[in-house]
Amino acid sequence: MHGTIEPGFERVYEVFERSFDNGEVGAAVCAYVDGCKVVDLWGGWADPDRTREWQRDTIVNTYSATKGMTATCAHRLVDRGLLDVDEPVATYWPEFAQAGKDQVSVRMLLSHQSGLVIPTVPVPPDKRWDWDTLATALAQTAPAWKPGTRSEYHGGTFGYLVGEVVRRIDGRSLAPFFREEIGEPLGADFMIGFGPEHDHRCAEMIGPDDLIGPSNSREWRAAADGSATGLGTAGSLARVYAALARGGELDGVQVLRAETIDAAVQEQPLRQADGSAGDFGLGYQLLWKLYPGLPAPTFGHTGMGGSIGLADPTNRLGFGYVMNQMGSDGATGLLIATYRSLAA
Repeated sequence: MHGTIEPGFERVYEVFERSFDNGEVGAAVCAYVDGCKVVDLWGGWADPDRTREWQRDTIVNTYSATKGMTATCAHRLVDRGLLDVDEPVATYWPEFAQAGKDQVSVRMLLSHQSGLVIPTVPVPPDKRWDWDTLATALAQTAPAWKPGTRSEYHGGTFGYLVGEVVRRIDGRSLAPFFREEIGEPLGADFMIGFGPEHDHRCAEMIGPDDLIGPSNSREWRAAADGSATGLGTAGSLARVYAALARGGELDGVQVLRAETIDAAVQEQPLRQADGSAGDFGLGYQLLWKLYPGLPAPTFGHTGMGGSIGLADPTNRLGFGYVMNQMGSDGATGLLIATYRSLAA
């Protein structure tokens, strides 16, 4: 166990300490309140053989928590007036208009309503993470339903869809865009894709093979798919969401404008008479809908296995939790302890 706790948040330390008696192997948790870091803890082991201690700068796969970072990249372009979420995707990515998708809007991509859950055009196994191959396949794919009439999680395609829009507008792919626009200015140690120079810092994911898959491989870490292959620290998730929880600014760095954030965390109803709002805003999960007890409009994104990044504008809270033991459920107790500390 290492790190710091501000007075009043000792119960978070106690819960984190107990988590290692309940199956946690390696993990980290971080929280900011109104821009001030109040929790910064890490501990355990970075490998299943327990030979490498988890360090302050250990990075670990966050799976779909990556999507929140990808969404923030898109909203940087909204901030600048370069991206209109109600424009057809084809305005920015002309090839996307194929297969009856000429009226699919960027809003539908961000809210998982486009019907492009998987590409129907065959992708060779050796091109599984080749960006141009996947983008071309998705541009040629017909929607599985009439876009805007149904919402279904685009687990593996969200990053390619939104990231290609970012690339067409800005010219940079997701990895450098996030690093240069958000990560480096904010001091957030999160990477959507990277080379072998950071491999020594990576914790190994631990769990059933059918869940872990290739996520400990060099190919995975380099993939930069914007959906699931991002790696970072708990502090990196907490810093990004700490900024978003207080109008978009942290330590003099303006990540997004407050009005952009407000629009991004609105419920996105389906385009039909009886359409109801789903659990997504514009790229962010509406966590207050998924987890009763969190105040609206708490938002962010979870990752398979248990990682989470969260912004609570009501309490001006930014929270991040990462781990390498799949399914540890460590975030739940830590969030409860954090909110009890806030209430006290």
